[in-house]
Amino acid sequence: MTRVHTQLIGAAALSLALAGITSAYAAPSGTVAFLMPDQASTRYEQHDFPGFKAEMGKLCPDCKVLYQNANADASQQQQQFNSVIAQGAKVIVLDPVDSTAAASLVHMAQSQGIKVIAYDRPVPSTPADYYVSFDNEEIGKSIAQSLVAHLKESGVAGSKGGVLEVNGSPTDAAAGLIKKGIHEGLQGSGYKTLSEYDTPEWAPPKAQQWVSGQITRFGPQIVGVVAANDGTAGGTIAAFKAAGVNPVPPVTGNDATTAGLQLIIAGDQYNTILKPSEIVAGAAAKVAVGFLDGKPVKGETTLFKTPSQLFKPAVITQKNIKAEVVDKGFANAKDLCTGRYADGCKKLGIGG
Repeated sequence: MTRVHTQLIGAAALSLALAGITSAYAAPSGTVAFLMPDQASTRYEQHDFPGFKAEMGKLCPDCKVLYQNANADASQQQQQFNSVIAQGAKVIVLDPVDSTAAASLVHMAQSQGIKVIAYDRPVPSTPADYYVSFDNEEIGKSIAQSLVAHLKESGVAGSKGGVLEVNGSPTDAAAGLIKKGIHEGLQGSGYKTLSEYDTPEWAPPKAQQWVSGQITRFGPQIVGVVAANDGTAGGTIAAFKAAGVNPVPPVTGNDATTAGLQLIIAGDQYNTILKPSEIVAGAAAKVAVGFLDGKPVKGETTLFKTPSQLFKPAVITQKNIKAEVVDKGFANAKDLCTGRYADGCKKLGIGG
């Protein structure tokens, strides 16, 4: 073989090697679906999907993102699941309406080589390919412990009464984890649980209706309420106001929605949980792109036999709402300090 031939073969081999390297590091592409459970909470439209879409745009500009919201209808979510598979989704990020019913969806997708990332709410009976969320059990424990500490600091004796517990949807496994955490947070506190309720679909009107009945039943024995999110907290507060109870007993929340933060500013709601959905959405996008790229995706822990990444929640009250929420840009004074909330903002040093 001549020297020229050798050089040509060597050049061709180098070219192929470089092509292989380029191919190995080429940005992935494909279709990813983002399926959310309901519209009762504004977070999915305002935070989760925008955060997911933005991160996908950065990591995989050639990827197609499909978004659907099931509006608390498990049958509709199944139809949407089937639809995104028909549209070629290779990864599905699923926040299930019904965590038990979602098991069959996970099975169906995985049988076709489609990866499923359980989002916010786990699928306990069937391992998804990944689970990403804030630590829901820790959320429940944190809001309950925060309420207990506040009651004790306020000099409210356990012998005076007890608390109501307004849990989330009975079909939501994440609500079950929050509920478990609430029970842990209240255990040994000295405050008994007068009654508790699993709120269908997390619907605030249903929470309000139930709490109204408990106010009639227990009256001044209710020294506080552990509500599992800001929506059920808002329904709870509305029930006390409608009953003419003033002041409203301290009520917990979760999600740091604009409405929830405003109720804290007004002094009607005691706490909430700051869990910027964009953080979880961005993490889900990273995992989705990893799956598209065929890379092994490891979890920081395991939950329900599923590799998982759980973020730590932060409790927000009037004491830290300015420093942790407004000053850090998670919400702005213009949105919070409207109408009747302007005076509360002024007292807390929020805004101009």
